[in-house]
Amino acid sequence: MRHVAIIQFLTAMPAPSLPSLADLIEALLPQTQCTKCGYPSCRQYAEAIADCSASYNQCPPGGQQGVARLAQLLGQPTIALNPGNGVERSRPLAVIDEATCIGCTLCIQACPVDAIVGAAKQMHTVIAEQCTGCDLCVAPCPVDCITMIEASGTQTGWDAWTQQQADAARARHDFHIFRLRREKQENDDRLAAKAAEKIKAVAAEAAATPEQQAEQQRKKAIIQAAIEQVRLKKYQAIKDQQ
Repeated sequence: MRHVAIIQFLTAMPAPSLPSLADLIEALLPQTQCTKCGYPSCRQYAEAIADCSASYNQCPPGGQQGVARLAQLLGQPTIALNPGNGVERSRPLAVIDEATCIGCTLCIQACPVDAIVGAAKQMHTVIAEQCTGCDLCVAPCPVDCITMIEASGTQTGWDAWTQQQADAARARHDFHIFRLRREKQENDDRLAAKAAEKIKAVAAEAAATPEQQAEQQRKKAIIQAAIEQVRLKKYQAIKDQQ
C-alpha cells in the first residue's frame, strides 16, 4: 500500500523547470521542518526570504554557517543568527520511553517527516536515521515519554547535518504533505458518497407509495423492537449478577 502511495506521489510531481529564488534558498536550508524560523515549513520560510518578508538569519538548525550560505546566495553580508528564533546547538534526536508510551499517536501526527512509527494503543518508536531533531513531537505527548538527546556531540549547524540528510528529509516531508492531502481527499470522498446515499435513500422514501411507506415503517418498528429486546436482556443479565 505504501509503495502505491509513493508511486502516486512521484507521478503527481510537476515536470522540472528552472529553479526560482525560493527554490535556491530552500536547497540551502537543512530541511528539519522545525518551524523555529517562524514558518510552518522550510519551503514557506524560503519563500518568505525570497519575497523579503523574512530575514535570512532565522534558522537555528542551519546555524551561523547556514546564515553565511544564504548571505552568499543573496549577495548580502553575513549577520548573526537571530536569538529570537533559537540558538545553534548540536543536533538532537527524539527518543521514546517505550515502557511509558500509551500509543496515543499524537507524536506520529506531529512528526513532519514520518520518522515515528507505531499504531493506536501500541508502542511507538523513532527511526533514528530519519529524525531531524525538530522537537515537534515533544509537546503533544500527554505522558512526557519523549526525550531529546544530543546526537552529534560538539558538532552544530551544518557540521552536524549533511546536505544528503537534508535532501532526504525534504523528500520525506514532501511525501508527508502529499500523504495528508491524499488521506483528506479520500475521507472527503467517503463522506460525499455517504451523503449521496443518504440523499438517495430520503428521495426514495419520499417517492414511495403509501403502501411502501407503511411497509417501511413496519420494518423499522420490527428492528426497533428487536433492539429494545436485546437491551432489556442485557439489563436483566446485569441485574441477575448483582
